[in-house]
Amino acid sequence: MQKCTLAMGCFWGPEENFKNKPGILHTEVGYAGGNSSQTTYEEVCTGNTGHAEVVKLTFDENIITFKKILDLFFKMHDPTQKDMQYPDVGTQYRSEIFYENEKQKQEASEILDVFNKKLEGKIQTNISKIKNYCKAEEYHQKYIEKNR
Repeated sequence: MQKCTLAMGCFWGPEENFKNKPGILHTEVGYAGGNSSQTTYEEVCTGNTGHAEVVKLTFDENIITFKKILDLFFKMHDPTQKDMQYPDVGTQYRSEIFYENEKQKQEASEILDVFNKKLEGKIQTNISKIKNYCKAEEYHQKYIEKNR
């Protein structure tokens, strides 16, 4: 089993898209890449934490490869938009691949280059080492309940 963490706008849609793909064993929404190891939905919404909304995947590499996941990643959102996925705007909605190890970093770079050529150098996707991942579901649920 492997894990990967991907940012491509609001996390609910990507999670739903990946949830039933063969080889995806578990999905989880959260925030990653920010300045703190703990954050809340309200804090991330300010755009000041440095976190991106992400979907964390646990997958069986014998069924689906990291490269295949990245191929789907680039097809599931518009990687040419900077700090947004229409209609969501802000740094928390950026396109980013958070790698777990050097092999993932290399493969992410290779796939990004392929798509960047297809899209005439317009890719805005970042590739970064995973840091400060925070699970979001409990924060988001508290926010929804508080604002009913």
